[in-house]
Amino acid sequence: MQTDDDILALAAAGGDAGAFATLIERQYDRLFRLCFRLTGSQAEAEDLTQDICAALPAKLRGFRGEASFTTWAYRLCVNAAHDRRRRAATHAKAASGWGDWEVNRRAANAETEDAIDWLTHAMRALPDDLRDTLALILDDMTHAQAGEILNVSEGTISWRISKAKKHLATQRQEETQ
Repeated sequence: MQTDDDILALAAAGGDAGAFATLIERQYDRLFRLCFRLTGSQAEAEDLTQDICAALPAKLRGFRGEASFTTWAYRLCVNAAHDRRRRAATHAKAASGWGDWEVNRRAANAETEDAIDWLTHAMRALPDDLRDTLALILDDMTHAQAGEILNVSEGTISWRISKAKKHLATQRQEETQ
């Protein structure tokens, strides 16, 4: 004689592992079919069905037998599918724009790398005193610190920076013509 699903569900709710196994064996395909219809995707349906089955032991504690087990289980499936869709929509909304941001970030990084490469190459053409001064200032030294290191005044550092900028601007202009 075959035991009714409602009786199995009540026994499983009470901790009967055998009743739970029999219930899952009987209901799994039915739950999967409903999940497939709710999601429209086999992979999503498989994931959703597995999630439902994993949560079922805890959920069964709330099963009172007021509705048939099948009706109760279908309600679990519908609620789980709704929750999954809500989470997906929230994630999609949170992720919106990040793709554009990443593309722009990479473009800016590439542009910065190109500028650094150009500057590094262009600095080789500067006279040694201008190159040394510019290298220190680009390394976040103050004019006073650079003057101390190069044993010249702050005013000389400022003059050298101005002269280096002019050389670099001329070199850039010559390259673009």
